[in-house]
Parts: sequence; structure tokens; C-alpha cells
Amino acid sequence: MAVEKIKGVASKVKGGANGFMDFIKEQNIIGLAIGLVLGSAAGVVVNSLVNNVFMPPIGLLLGSTDGLRGWSIPLGNSGAAIGLGAFLNDLINFLILALVIYIVIKCLKLDKKDK
Repeated sequence: MAVEKIKGVASKVKGGANGFMDFIKEQNIIGLAIGLVLGSAAGVVVNSLVNNVFMPPIGLLLGSTDGLRGWSIPLGNSGAAIGLGAFLNDLINFLILALVIYIVIKCLKLDKKDK
């Protein structure tokens, strides 16, 4: 009797695993995971490009050695400041990353749906 229960549970687990594998294949989860990893890597490269190539010349124009990140608006004598430069740096970083992703999608023609 116990052996039959174990076999029943084993078949349910096997059926669940097969269902999970079917789900992964049908929903293209592997492609999504690969896209996530590549997107993260592209984000690191774009972040380096912005911080190490684009921001130092902008910082020189603004008179800051920290690039755009060093630009802030002081709030009175408290020592607190609004980090406007850090926000603008992150905004530029986001815009460049979005542009890179757009160009990659257009070049690989991933924007067209198969009919």
C-alpha cells in the first residue's frame, strides 16, 4: 500500500515537472531570462560609458571634478543639498540605455510580429 502511494506521488511530481517544462517552452521563459541577463550586462556597459566618457567633459564645463554628479543645490546652512547632478546623470544614463535597446531591437528586427 505504501509503495503504491509513493508511486502515485512520484507520478504526480513527474507530471508537474513535465507541465513546468512545457510552460517554459511555450512561454519562451528561456528567451526572457537571456534577455534579462544581456540587458543587465548592457546596463553596466552603458553606465560605464556615461560615467567615464560623457560626464567628465560635462563636469569640466560645469567646473566640477565629479562630473555632473558633483552639481548640487545647497539647502541653507544645514549642509543638506539637492543632488540635481546625480539625478541628471542617472536620467542621461537611462536615456542612453533606452536608445541602445531600441537600436538593438530595430537591428535584429524584433519589433515585427511573425504572422
